[in-house]
Amino acid sequence: MSSPVAPSSTSTPFAGSGRVAVVTGASSGIGAATAERLAADGFSVVLAARRIDRLTELAERIGGRAVQLDVTDPMSVAALAAGLDRVDVLVNNAGGAFDSNPVAEADLDSWQRTYDVNVLGTVRVTTALLPALRASGAGDLVFVGSTAGLVSYEGGASYTAAKHGVHTLVETLRLELVAEPVRVVEIAPGMVKTEEFSLNRTRSQEKADAVYRGVREPLVAADVADCIAWAVTRPHHVNVDLLVVRPRAQAAQHKVHREE
Repeated sequence: MSSPVAPSSTSTPFAGSGRVAVVTGASSGIGAATAERLAADGFSVVLAARRIDRLTELAERIGGRAVQLDVTDPMSVAALAAGLDRVDVLVNNAGGAFDSNPVAEADLDSWQRTYDVNVLGTVRVTTALLPALRASGAGDLVFVGSTAGLVSYEGGASYTAAKHGVHTLVETLRLELVAEPVRVVEIAPGMVKTEEFSLNRTRSQEKADAVYRGVREPLVAADVADCIAWAVTRPHHVNVDLLVVRPRAQAAQHKVHREE
């Protein structure tokens, strides 16, 4: 019986120590959990979001750096880029859903906000920090997408359209950067229970609570943060193109087991 083959040195996990990770939308939810997890893994974390008070509190707790950022403001994005000497990882997490109207009752202001935050904001930050990611020699571009970017459902057109846009952006960037030392990763969560997402979308605490009612264990932000940390610590020749993660109770977008 032959003895096991030892893994090559290239299969060694890519440690966080000494690497700089920028996380957008880091004041709450998945962004905050990701910042906390990456800091625990040894990354130097730059937390970026609009709510500087919450950012500062979290940054102080995890030993990171807080930078106020509005992804819809080109000057704010430019200021973020200008203040960074090095970037090894960018986690494009800023985003959100802001209505649940059917298309026939579309609120175009909400559609515009959804697209500006989720798609254009992501493009702004990506293009601003891409030169630094290239210069790192081993960069990681991570996009927090959604299963809503892979399928569609009624009452969610503004968000699904935006997240489909993010998915297409990721796929295109991976083609365009294939010869460069930058990985392009998409994490697409399903049902994640966070403090604000469903409330912003439904604009009703009762409706937000109903989204998760009867689901024994929906995902939480830390579950998605685990996936992001795992993807960016693989050996750098390993690219996690798309990681779809759902709770066990959710078999598909419309198939959710709810207990009585």
